[in-house]
Amino acid sequence: MSEPNAPSPRLVRDLMTVGVATCSPDTPVIDVARLILEDGLEEIVVVEEGNALGVIGQDDLVRAYARGNGSVKTGLAREIMREGVPQVPPDIPLEAAAQIMRDLGVRALFLMHHASGIEYPAAVITYRHLLRHLAANDGNDLRDLGIKAERRLPLQAFIEKRDAARKAVQKRKGSTSEDYR
Repeated sequence: MSEPNAPSPRLVRDLMTVGVATCSPDTPVIDVARLILEDGLEEIVVVEEGNALGVIGQDDLVRAYARGNGSVKTGLAREIMREGVPQVPPDIPLEAAAQIMRDLGVRALFLMHHASGIEYPAAVITYRHLLRHLAANDGNDLRDLGIKAERRLPLQAFIEKRDAARKAVQKRKGSTSEDYR
């Protein structure tokens, strides 16, 4: 007997990704660009002493690059970030979140957590989430998203990244897995 299809997401909490990429205001812009590219992100949140200060997205990086003069490669996150963090509550319909993104001219909205006077990002929903939802055959295609998504342990994520890095090194050097044991 096959497992019934997972229900299709309807609210932001059903589709969001828990955990948000962050950087400090003193992070070099080039490192922000690398993080966005490597992790396939729309935007990251700039955080200082636990508090969210602003965001940097693909558009901000390209805008800084277009201004020219080469300083973007030596600049810091604080110099190109947009102040404030576009926010959304977790219990609104996906269509409303999409309209908020359009109204604000952003490609990501963040769910913020407030604790002990500190406001920091807890989850994110992006254009990519909405497009995946649009293209999904059923809820099973989205099991890795939303508040009920299966989470990987930090150690498991580390091991996967380590193994991927080892494979990349092996591929470049033409070595075998035996060389690393």
